[in-house]
Amino acid sequence: MWTIRQEQTEAFRQHHLRKFEDEMVEHSKQVAPVLCKLIGDEHVRLTAQRGITQSQAYGFTNRGPIRLFIELKLLFGSSFDTDPQYSWAAATLRGPDHEMSRAEALRGKTLEYQQKVSGPDAINTYEALKKLAVLAKHPLSFSAEDCVPGMLREMARVFPQKSSYVGERALTVLVNRGISEARKREFLPPRGDLLLVSLMFAFGHGCTSDPLYPWIARTLNDERITSPAARAERLEKKALTWLSHVLAPPLEEQRNGA
Repeated sequence: MWTIRQEQTEAFRQHHLRKFEDEMVEHSKQVAPVLCKLIGDEHVRLTAQRGITQSQAYGFTNRGPIRLFIELKLLFGSSFDTDPQYSWAAATLRGPDHEMSRAEALRGKTLEYQQKVSGPDAINTYEALKKLAVLAKHPLSFSAEDCVPGMLREMARVFPQKSSYVGERALTVLVNRGISEARKREFLPPRGDLLLVSLMFAFGHGCTSDPLYPWIARTLNDERITSPAARAERLEKKALTWLSHVLAPPLEEQRNGA
């Protein structure tokens, strides 16, 4: 009589898991080609692997919902499911409905967000990133004493659609998290505060350990940089370099002089 040993079953499961990971890596490159090209296959795969594990914690076992979960990581950052900027995602993920119903609701809310915030072809997001790059190069319009309200004003100026959609209460939570991270890193206020808050606003509140943005963690944890001021300066330069790559027109447009 033919029997399947436990190790055979595990080998079969691992084979299909690896195959699914491969599919999600290729799918990620189609969803976010610029981002995936910048970070490389290793970090794309790590994001896919973590996405599969994270989504299962919410009861996602079918391919479609898991794929959607990974797509949202690419759109909003790897920790989108706990990010105060996307509370609608957390509420939907933790809902009582079947995974397929929750995934469908999550997709609908994502499309609404893209319509109201990102705009056609993500034009609003693109313009906000351009303003963020300009902000980093100019003196601040607020002092350390006016830090939280000052940053809320800058958020509304840089990305009014997102600021309005997310709301002041959630953004205040984000600002305080960024300030707390800046204090932990001994970055000087208010510019050091704005640096961390801006990164979280643009790339998600978990950006300091996100494999989608490995340059942030590398800079924050680089033991060769001993001065907090030098670390903040290096991180700001890295952010500007990253934005320049993201905001660069496609190669075809450059060739055509667009």
